[in-house]
Amino acid sequence: MTIKKTVFLSFVMLATSAITAQTLTNKKDGKYTFTVVKNLDALAVQNQGSSGTCWTFSSLSFIESELLRMGKPKVNLSEMFIVHTAYNMKADKYVRMHGAVNFGEGGAFHDVMQVVKDSGLVPQVVYSGFENGEKDVNGEKKINHGELDALTKSMVENVIKRPKPGVAWKKAFNGTLDAYLGTVPKSFTYEGKQYTPVSFRDMLGINANNYIEISSFSHHPFYSKFVLEVPDNWASSQVYNLPVDEMIEVMDNALMAGYTIAWGADVSEKGFSFKNGVAVVPDLEWGDMKKESIDSVVLSPGKQKNITQEIRQEAFDNYETQDDHGMHIVGIVKDQNGTKYYIVKNSWGVKGNDCDGFFYASEAFVKYKTTSIMLHKDGVKKEIAKKLGF
Repeated sequence: MTIKKTVFLSFVMLATSAITAQTLTNKKDGKYTFTVVKNLDALAVQNQGSSGTCWTFSSLSFIESELLRMGKPKVNLSEMFIVHTAYNMKADKYVRMHGAVNFGEGGAFHDVMQVVKDSGLVPQVVYSGFENGEKDVNGEKKINHGELDALTKSMVENVIKRPKPGVAWKKAFNGTLDAYLGTVPKSFTYEGKQYTPVSFRDMLGINANNYIEISSFSHHPFYSKFVLEVPDNWASSQVYNLPVDEMIEVMDNALMAGYTIAWGADVSEKGFSFKNGVAVVPDLEWGDMKKESIDSVVLSPGKQKNITQEIRQEAFDNYETQDDHGMHIVGIVKDQNGTKYYIVKNSWGVKGNDCDGFFYASEAFVKYKTTSIMLHKDGVKKEIAKKLGF
């Protein structure tokens, strides 16, 4: 998942109070009227800036909500601690594989959980990752990883050209990360207490083994695990495979039971409009429809396409559906026609739309464009968990 946003906005700390009203709209004077079915707690919408680190922002937003669900205090976790640690893991894998694996700024939910499991967690106030950050027009630091990405890729490319790579490159690589993101703290003080990243994770009570990923593709057997074939799955991690209707059942059950969901999806569809606060799949064919007509359809609540297993599989097979963005689903609403939508927390700042950085994705869009989800295993109904073998 590697979506970039080039419009830089200030980080704004606000809770989800902006979407706690019982009746919501997709935008100012918008035609969608939503009634809240379930709305779970989440921290501030943040901004990934000019970086492909949505996988980190969405996963940590998910963990922050997990902490709230567990009755823990609000903690804004450091995305760049995860990025720094994961980059070293990617580089090592790339060199060991002689370059025959993806190396880039993108990643997946399981990358975050692997870092949490191996290295721990750090609060944002301790490690911001803005060591070499630029500033926006308001003087606020912003994320721009263009130079960092180019340098790190060049380094590993040159290493694999060597007949016998040594080990010194690892220090140089880590030093580059330090220069752009800052040195990762081995210990730190938080609210008057001393921690290491591992002891901080343990204090929070986050156990990475409690979280699973689920997908839905028919080119592998259902009720088994498989390696999701997307470029950013550089770690070749496995996900559980469910029929799409059961995947939706898992999502709805989890949300209604108080568990939020990390959501990986393709957002390149014509029906995706973050600016207008919606992601939809109207029951029509876009064809050569002009932008004005597309906007008109998207901005008016209407019948959604019936998404079957075959439709989503075809879109994945022909590259129409790609694993290009990670987000965080925190609730369910229904529009004035009774159509179900999911409340989605994004990482493109709060000023990109009238929903304070959230938007509403129809069930049809989620069925069609989901590549994978991550959730706490206790959010899965016992009948389905039994089918999956846990």
